[in-house]
Amino acid sequence: MNWILFALLTVAMWGVYGVLLHMGQSQMVPGGTIDAEARYKSFLFVGLAYFLVAVLAPLVLLMLKGKAFSGYSQGGMVWSLIAGIAGAIGAFGVLLAFGSGGKPYVVMSIIFAGAPIVNVLYSLLNHPPKDGWSAIKPPFVLGIVLAALGGFLVTYYRPDKPAPKPTASASAAAKTPKPGA
Repeated sequence: MNWILFALLTVAMWGVYGVLLHMGQSQMVPGGTIDAEARYKSFLFVGLAYFLVAVLAPLVLLMLKGKAFSGYSQGGMVWSLIAGIAGAIGAFGVLLAFGSGGKPYVVMSIIFAGAPIVNVLYSLLNHPPKDGWSAIKPPFVLGIVLAALGGFLVTYYRPDKPAPKPTASASAAAKTPKPGA
């Protein structure tokens, strides 16, 4: 059951990814101006992080095993590169969504509700059930519908604005006793 711990690790990391990415782009340029420059700079550091975690770490581990530069298949390299490109385009899409006015809790809710649906449909088309399409059970379809519904509900009923932070004068007024109290 180690796989479930790794899956939950991914849920936790990707769960905070959008918020951290939004914080990064909003603080990238002095004054907090979120523009194309801030998005590109933020994306540059996402790429640097991928380089550190996804290039250097496995390279060191493979070098320790003496397998860093041997045993690669052409198909494995091509598909892994395509997967990395898809992931990078997706990460850039997150930044573009933020730059177009999307808030992290809405953007990431759509992504994390929609991505499993795309995954299921793509996987089913490429690897149909062994007993045919009729082998798909209604709870499976219900799960897809509920994922879509969840993304819709979070998006449609999102809180529009955070609660205003109390100002110093409002805090002082709240502490002042009212006449007759």
